[in-house]
Amino acid sequence: MSRPFDVITFDCYGTLIDWESGIAGAFSRAGFREERDAVLAKHAQIEPVVEAETYRRYRDVLAETAARMAKAFGRETDGAFLAESLPQWQPFADTNEALERLANAGYRLGILSNVDDDLLAETREHFTVDFTFAITAQQVGSYKPAPGHFLAAREKIGDARWLHAAQSNFHDIVPTNTLNIPNAWINRKRETALPGGIPGRELANMAALADWLA
Repeated sequence: MSRPFDVITFDCYGTLIDWESGIAGAFSRAGFREERDAVLAKHAQIEPVVEAETYRRYRDVLAETAARMAKAFGRETDGAFLAESLPQWQPFADTNEALERLANAGYRLGILSNVDDDLLAETREHFTVDFTFAITAQQVGSYKPAPGHFLAAREKIGDARWLHAAQSNFHDIVPTNTLNIPNAWINRKRETALPGGIPGRELANMAALADWLA
């Protein structure tokens, strides 16, 4: 089978890395007793607000988000524990096998991530493949769904056939639709698409992506 694309880029946290388990585990280790779903719901509510306020390093986004979450839970903290936990966040069980299949099939792989360079470098130690390039929020000075990551990737990729694969409909699928970038929604959580977020392809996980493309 001939490859339908030359380059596949991925969102990292939520698509390749199980960041919800990482976040919930960090709060548990920090002594919070709220249920996992409550922690994740509060994080999903607060982090996009923090990111949209002004550009700050992702380490500081995590700290500010954790501090506001703690306040909502009746606690006080500087929130540093959340960023400190990030390098230990683990890939989903299907991530590395799927990435290996795609790399072996000849695809060039990249990462477009709302994170700092140093944090992503530590996360990349968990992967068993090399990525051709990575574009971070630190490099472009903004957070998805702003277009900075995608415009930088388009400039780097040039005329090669490009697919972007991601779990977040809000951060990735809606903006790639706006920019006419082919996309695949890795809908691990079986969510409903947002307005403007109907993907080019919807798949349950990374294994299904590899089944399709490799």
